[in-house]
This record gives sequence, structure tokens and C-alpha cells, in this order.
Amino acid sequence: MHTPVLLQQAIERLNIKKGGSYIDATFGEGGYSREILRLGGKVLAIDLDEDQLKSFRVNGLTGLKLIQGNFADIENIAKEKNFYPVDGVVFDLGLSMNQLDHLGRGFSFKKLEEPLDMRLDPEDEMTARDLVKKSSKEDLYQILARNSEELNSRLIADQIKSTRKMNTVGDLIYAIDRAGFKNQSVYARIFQALRIEVNNEFDNLKKGLVGVVKITKKEGRIVIISFHSLEDRIIKNFVRNNQLKFLEKKPVRGVRPFERSAKLRTIVI
Repeated sequence: MHTPVLLQQAIERLNIKKGGSYIDATFGEGGYSREILRLGGKVLAIDLDEDQLKSFRVNGLTGLKLIQGNFADIENIAKEKNFYPVDGVVFDLGLSMNQLDHLGRGFSFKKLEEPLDMRLDPEDEMTARDLVKKSSKEDLYQILARNSEELNSRLIADQIKSTRKMNTVGDLIYAIDRAGFKNQSVYARIFQALRIEVNNEFDNLKKGLVGVVKITKKEGRIVIISFHSLEDRIIKNFVRNNQLKFLEKKPVRGVRPFERSAKLRTIVI
């Protein structure tokens, strides 16, 4: 099982109480949920990707409810399942290793033969291929610039739209290379930008933050691990605009290579 980024730091800040109620808003491979259960908490776990839930083996775990859903609807889900108010919530806004390596939806720029899909929920209609196909050069530029902050978004958008075939990860990599940016950091930013747009990730985060405040107890904690400067900005703006407070002034940062883009912030209700 893949260990989530900043797992122990997140669990420490949730301040798990025996018998307490917690929501794992981005279940993934279950790393946070397992730790919360081990420490005596009860967990309502949500994941948009049904394949993630199907691949999970409960193996005798008690106190766990698994729900396929979007954390943008966290308030409605918690109330529908009569699982509120809660003592804490954890959001991990990154992808799991299973999604990157095994689901075959084109999340990783290293999987050249995979389809250009990028849907977290395979029931959604629009894939990354559809998005690229329907977008004008200007629209695609705006998407890449807004979601990736890639300085060369216009050149890349122009080359993507000029590439005749755009069905697989390899086709997208070919277009980025032709634009003159054969660089893994650029690949990562462009793939992230398209995935964010396909899945409405920024809007979902905003809605999820509004909802989670309504179902968390006074002095409860909301732990959020983000991987994008714009996600972090959404979180900071939400806290400021709603007169909330962070447990710590500065985010907790990872030190291992795969953690370095991660920022952990804890909101205290």
C-alpha cells in the first residue's frame, strides 16, 4: 500500500480522539483512514474514483464507511449518512500511485500509450482529449496559463492544436516537444493543468471548503495537503474571508524528493 505524503504530520494535526468522527475526503488507497482507525477514530471515507474504492481491501477494518462521491458535496454526503458533526477532516489533493500507475487514464506523462483521458470519475463525459479537441487555441492557452502558470503556455497550446493526432499521452508529449520544451517539469505542469480543468478541481475545492466548515465541530480541525500554488491560494483566501485561523502560520513542507511540492495546512474551526 502506498503511504500518503506527509501522513504522520497530517495525523498528528488531526489530533485523533478515541471514538471521534473523521472524514477522509480523498480516500485514495486508504492511508489516512487506516491511521485514524488504528488510533480509535471512526471514518467516513469519500473518493470520486470508484475504481479506487473497488480495489481497496477492508480486511477486517471496523468503523469505516466508504462512499463514492465528490468532496465538493461533503456537507450533503455527511448529512445523508448521518455522520456529522465531525472532529476533523483530511483532504489530500494529489493523485495516488494507483491512479498514476495502474488505472490507465493518462494521468502520468510517462505512460505514453495510455489514452488522453484524465477523468477522476470515469462516468464524467469530458476527457482531456475532448477538452483539447473542442478548445480553440486561445481557450487552450487560457486553460494552461491559468491552471499551470507555465510561462510558455501559448507556444505549447499552439503546437497542441496544430498536432493532427491527439489521442494518447504520447501524442501530447510529442506536441510539447515540438514546441521546444522537452522537459519533465513542463510535462508535469501541462498534465496537471489539463487534469485540473477536466475535473473542475479548483471549483470542487472551493465548494468542499464551504461545506466542510458546516459539518465540523467547534475547535475541530481540517487538514489539507495541496500540491499547487493556486490550490494553496484558494485555501488561504478561504480562511481569511471567513475569519478562520490556521493552526500554524506557515505550511508544513515535505523533505523527501516526492514531497517537496506538498504543503500541509491545518484550519481550526
